[in-house]
Amino acid sequence: MKMKRILILHTGGTISMSQDADGAVRPDKKNPLLAAGQELRLPAEIELIVEDFSNLPSPHITVETMFKVKERIKAAKAAGIDSVVITHGTDTLEETAYFLEVTIGDLLPIILTGAMRSINELGSDGLYNFECAIRVAASDSARDKGVLVVMNDEVHSARYVTKTHTTNVATFRTPTLGPIGLVTKSKILFKQELPKATHYDIESFDALIPIIKVFAGMQGDFFELLDQGIKVDGLVVEALGAGNLPPQTLPPFYHLLEKGLPVVLVSRCFNGIAEPVYDYHGGGVELAQHGVIFCNGINSQKARIKLLIALNAHLNQAELKQFMEE
Repeated sequence: MKMKRILILHTGGTISMSQDADGAVRPDKKNPLLAAGQELRLPAEIELIVEDFSNLPSPHITVETMFKVKERIKAAKAAGIDSVVITHGTDTLEETAYFLEVTIGDLLPIILTGAMRSINELGSDGLYNFECAIRVAASDSARDKGVLVVMNDEVHSARYVTKTHTTNVATFRTPTLGPIGLVTKSKILFKQELPKATHYDIESFDALIPIIKVFAGMQGDFFELLDQGIKVDGLVVEALGAGNLPPQTLPPFYHLLEKGLPVVLVSRCFNGIAEPVYDYHGGGVELAQHGVIFCNGINSQKARIKLLIALNAHLNQAELKQFMEE
């Protein structure tokens, strides 16, 4: 294997925290992973360039943070870096991963990893995940796979992976499709190939896009608030089943569409995709006829990221629809 220069960006999260005597997990003033990283068992052909980029719990991560990470990665690529590993808190890891996937996912191998247990907890998974992520980043087979998430011996595509458990070390799963690869003791094995995605490297990130989750018996109040008061740039709706809404929500909801608001629909189901199947009042067929965009196979938090990127890429209506549906 030829020499690989891998940039490590530590951004914070449980992987960079410690548990105190009372059991509370807190950020450290000094990232404990920096010292623990000396225990890694890596080939001599790997050169690590380590950077304490930030020390943020993942609920503190914003789109601005994601944008700064993107820009840092672009600068690293221009400076000759071969691949990037990002350590990140797990609560919002999938959103950062997807933001990078849709903006610069074809630039170079970008791997995100984290931990469900802090560095000094019994059974800590952080250092092992970190080593696996570096091994994947150094693998030639990781090229042209888009942004990847490596946790618990599995390699997932940023496009579909999601956090599924509050504390389990096997929290990251890819609904329906499963992981695209595995990390063994001696190999990195890829077993799936995803279609190439469209990328837009945006230069700004201004847009207010809320997510509304639909429930049984829901009235139109939330949509009325958006119609009459709060100004938003787009809307993501977690609909019922394959993509349906209660009839009581429809008058103010359709009025938002008539005003030209981009509305993207996903399913609140864990598996499957939203598509216009049911032809009744509030069913997906009617929603599509009114201009609702059905987002293909991603969850609401990723649909929000994708719509934000589409709006900041200044796509026209037809381009936005095609991009969101691919």
